[in-house]
Amino acid sequence: MIHAKSGDNYFLQQLVDTEFTGTVHSVFKHALNIRSVADGEIFTLATTAMDNAPNTLVIDLDILDNLHIKQNDSVRMKRDQLLIEDKLQIAIETATCWQCHLPIYPSDTTKLKNNVVQVKRFIDLYGKSGGMKRSDSPVSEFEAETSRLLKQRTTLLHDGLCNRRLDSFQQYALDLVGLGPGLTPSGDDFLVGLFTIIRLEGSPCSIYQPLCESVIKMMKPLTNDISYTTLKKAAYGQVRESIHSLVCAMLSGTETESIQALKKVLAIGSSSGTDIALGLISGLEANIKLGG
Repeated sequence: MIHAKSGDNYFLQQLVDTEFTGTVHSVFKHALNIRSVADGEIFTLATTAMDNAPNTLVIDLDILDNLHIKQNDSVRMKRDQLLIEDKLQIAIETATCWQCHLPIYPSDTTKLKNNVVQVKRFIDLYGKSGGMKRSDSPVSEFEAETSRLLKQRTTLLHDGLCNRRLDSFQQYALDLVGLGPGLTPSGDDFLVGLFTIIRLEGSPCSIYQPLCESVIKMMKPLTNDISYTTLKKAAYGQVRESIHSLVCAMLSGTETESIQALKKVLAIGSSSGTDIALGLISGLEANIKLGG
């Protein structure tokens, strides 16, 4: 019997209030993804190495890829336990509830402006290249061309935000979906960061919130299930705990607090953390420009 340590409020409600059933979608060292039979939504079991996140249950295990769990194994709830075949039993009553609540955009942006400068500088020095951050020596022409397209399309999207080109936002966003390396492509990760900033209450970019929500359905066939779920959650202001902490630190924290929070985001995936952080920066810089 394995105990759940914490869980996203929505996922816990699905487990407790419905007769949850699903199948194993994919298994990695620190994450096991489950597809709900009811609507196909993706949920995740994460090890203690991971932080809290939307649709995620953190369980008291160090690794998950040694349990002989395979794709399409059945998943079901039975008496407050989540069961995966006869291979894993998880007691969910021990889970503390977690939910993402993004902060309000500040009226005084003095700290934010300074933190944006320092965070960008740190990413330039220590961010992982190969995605949104261009590699000084790309390994192939394909990587170089992908990098060029990422730069071109994110610039178009950022300029559109800064100039309130609402009519072009959807197409510019769609042009990034599925573009770049990684399980969650770099273009998707950038959009996760950008959507997070657009969801900040009181931010100048919040005028784009309805467009984020409407464009999500168009994104589904353009990327994989895991990345789409992350994008969809971000479009409604639901992101993992480390991203939330970085946003809070940049809006109202010190430079030291911002860099410490940034380090945790940069550790996500291969280049995913860097790509997400650059999406956050793009959104924050647009807010600063639009706010005057």
